[in-house]
Amino acid sequence: MRDHTVTVDRSTTPTTLTFAPNFNVAVSFIDRNLDEGRGDKIIVRSAGGGEVTYGQLAQNVNRAGNVLAGLGIAPGDRVLMMVKDCPEFFYLFWGAIKAGIVPVPINTLLRAKDYRFMIEDSACTAVVYSPEFAEEVEPALGAASHKPAHAFRTEGGGETLSARMAGASAELDPAPATAEADCFWLYSSGTTGTPKGTVHAHRDMVVTSEYYGVRTLGVGEDDICFSAAKLFFAYGLGNSMTVPLWVGSSAVILPGPPKPDSVFDVIERYRPTVFYGVPTLYAALLKALESETHDLDSLRVCVSAGEALPADILRRWRENAGTAILDGIGSTEALHIFISNTLDDIKAGTSGRIVAGYQARIVGDDGNETAPGDSGRLMIRGESTAGYYWNNPEKTAETMVEGWLNTGDTYFQDEDGYFHYCGRSGDMMKVGGIWCSPFEIEAKLVDHPKVLEAAVVGRADDNELIKPEAFIVLNDPADAGDDTAEELSRHCKEG
Repeated sequence: MRDHTVTVDRSTTPTTLTFAPNFNVAVSFIDRNLDEGRGDKIIVRSAGGGEVTYGQLAQNVNRAGNVLAGLGIAPGDRVLMMVKDCPEFFYLFWGAIKAGIVPVPINTLLRAKDYRFMIEDSACTAVVYSPEFAEEVEPALGAASHKPAHAFRTEGGGETLSARMAGASAELDPAPATAEADCFWLYSSGTTGTPKGTVHAHRDMVVTSEYYGVRTLGVGEDDICFSAAKLFFAYGLGNSMTVPLWVGSSAVILPGPPKPDSVFDVIERYRPTVFYGVPTLYAALLKALESETHDLDSLRVCVSAGEALPADILRRWRENAGTAILDGIGSTEALHIFISNTLDDIKAGTSGRIVAGYQARIVGDDGNETAPGDSGRLMIRGESTAGYYWNNPEKTAETMVEGWLNTGDTYFQDEDGYFHYCGRSGDMMKVGGIWCSPFEIEAKLVDHPKVLEAAVVGRADDNELIKPEAFIVLNDPADAGDDTAEELSRHCKEG
């Protein structure tokens, strides 16, 4: 077998993947597409304007890798990416990997205090960020006790990534690696508010793209993928980048927030065949469809993850869009979806069945597997699961247990093998596919001069989606005006 190759045998279930002893995954996702004749094919269309071919992608990946290496960033060093969904995300992520450097995509919705923690925790050598996030990233860089050797924007004036790439070579040999070697990180908050650097190996993106993208969804070369979930999420990373690159298809990316009007605009303009969202977004899209008409005929399959999909949203989406939504569950630690419904096997109100290539078991408080119908902790095992949390041996020991991943979710499995979500361990709640701490919201509310006490709980809205609901005691009852709720909501959003 040649260096950096993976042999795929789809005649078996699950697919058999055999990796070369020297395996840098950038070759399989970037260079292989050129070898297979896709150099002139569009891989990325940006709803913000512009498109990128596979050939252009490969050249710019090499340029970005050469920029990082030319700055003296060594193999194994970390590069934090606070980058919007744009072509530069692709260039930086894959360029780092090809050069042997570890990219760490970061949630672009976070605040300076979060970025400061990650800069310090990762001991990163470089930080690269989109100009839109400078107001949070730059104060974090100034306040952090660890000072990265390099920090620069992706574009704009000065020594940006784009400017540096313009003078860099478009040729780059892949750094030596193995399928099991550390490749990239994603930060996961999990069941506590402390972010954890989740370390993934070179093989992990191959496993998720093949087992879920190909074998479960049937994504192929002719598909056009569109994900409302952003690239910094494990979910979005697979949806918009790794699955399309693995099968040689195309992706549409949306730089801004996925609001109903922008989502409908992308679907009607770019005609995607595969759409990925979260239940909260599907509910908002259905609300818009009550008074608007949109052409959704291009969609052959829709996917939901991030929180449990209520059966009523599935029913209404089928009626209004003419397409099913395949609900599933994944995690940052597993990289993508490991339990899912499929087009020919949907059970409303469930997460579906185990994806080929993974194993699952549900255990009770005694550590033994539960009987069908009895709830317990969901444990999963598969080749895409992270090896460890960076600099956090205690959480690693709690979560990665003898080859099994403790998901932190409570489930039961029925007699037919479908998995039913029962809730999340601990006190975190998932809102719009993002973990939300009630304690952080309470602390922010109490910080307002009108508030004496606050308690936040999760409550289902009219669409059966969990939303935080606050119970507030004001310092002065006379402050309870018609605009108080909106004032406190703004206060939280400004946090």
